[in-house]
Amino acid sequence: MANVAVVGAQWGDEGKGKIVDWLSSRADVVVRFQGGHNAGHTLVINGVEYKLSLLPSGVVRQSKLSVIGNGVVFDPWAFIREVNAIKDKGVSVTPENLIVAENVPLILPVHSALDKAREEAKGAGKIGTTGRGIGPAYEDKVARRAIRLCDLTDEAVLVEKVDALLAHHNALFRALGAPEMTPADILDPLREIAPQVLPYAAVVWKQLDELRRAGKRILFEGAQGTMLDIDHGTYPYVTSSNTVAGNAAAGSGMGPRAVGYVLGICKAYTTRVGSGPFPTELKDEIGELIGQKGKEFGVVTGRKRRCGWFDAVMVRQAVKTGGIDGIALTKLDVLDGFDEIKVCVGYRLDGKELDYYPSNAGAQARVEPIYETFEGWKDTTRGARSWAELPAQAVKYVRHIEELIQAPVALLSTSPERDDTILMTDPFAD
Repeated sequence: MANVAVVGAQWGDEGKGKIVDWLSSRADVVVRFQGGHNAGHTLVINGVEYKLSLLPSGVVRQSKLSVIGNGVVFDPWAFIREVNAIKDKGVSVTPENLIVAENVPLILPVHSALDKAREEAKGAGKIGTTGRGIGPAYEDKVARRAIRLCDLTDEAVLVEKVDALLAHHNALFRALGAPEMTPADILDPLREIAPQVLPYAAVVWKQLDELRRAGKRILFEGAQGTMLDIDHGTYPYVTSSNTVAGNAAAGSGMGPRAVGYVLGICKAYTTRVGSGPFPTELKDEIGELIGQKGKEFGVVTGRKRRCGWFDAVMVRQAVKTGGIDGIALTKLDVLDGFDEIKVCVGYRLDGKELDYYPSNAGAQARVEPIYETFEGWKDTTRGARSWAELPAQAVKYVRHIEELIQAPVALLSTSPERDDTILMTDPFAD
């Protein structure tokens, strides 16, 4: 059976949490391979809502092993808060069903402080980060000054690394006019949290290799979306990691052949949180209606999401750069009742037509969408669990999207409920 990687094919918030949870019934292991606690997933199971940020979505299935890979940036305090919150809803989380890579880099109080100070200094030019320290933590990782989970086991190494870390960051705080931090501001909280998180530390790459050799099915769970990828997204309005499926291998410690099928998740329309270009954004009553029907508010920040029509050019680009084999189309029910629905099939830039999204930030801001208009449907798609239950016009809409993005729709989600899902292609099948 093929191992599966699930990635976002838009700007995140595509409904990956529900799809990963649904697919995890077919998997033995669920692995988060990038991002941090800025990525929100909402699961609705038997009427109970679970809001996850750092924990893999498979954690709600008690028989599965959940893994936080080395490609994630790990906030130990957020981790413990989330573990306790999900325990309060009856989900047991122990080192037997959840492990964390020992070499995962940590998000520290200095990172969130720097994140907020830099965003404040940028004023109108801010990127729109969550302020949770994701970017600064990745910067420290690449600059080889990160403190990793395994460092909490060695006091002498920890003290030395914190001193070196603050020598860099306090210089930045001085330049920004922000308060500096002392070693105790970092060391004391780490010493307190270490006994709570170290039991979860594991040699993840080794365990995953053993599980793969034993024939276990592995599901790799991405965060954010392709258009937020540090290389392939709408730079600089992107996250600080590679969100495409190619990072599933590096972010978990497995080779690229470990991924057999890549499932991209996208909504039947488009949303974006924060700043940055958005060609199909609707700043009118239709955009407001889509946002209201889709309950488009960020899981982590509560920020209102910007809404617009489906952008087939962008999703097709995500299919190509992410090696996506099939799409899971979510929130089709939000489009129920519209007289007409539009889809972006190309861009117009300075009098020329483009069939791709340009990399240049200035060009990204200037492109204008070229639309095709489709007849809407009045019957509901909400809760449909078979292709035959869908209105004819909804079927036509889905089929045309397949043609435009050059990838099949493998799964169709018709509500937040786990079982309201239509399966056309099983990603785990050989």
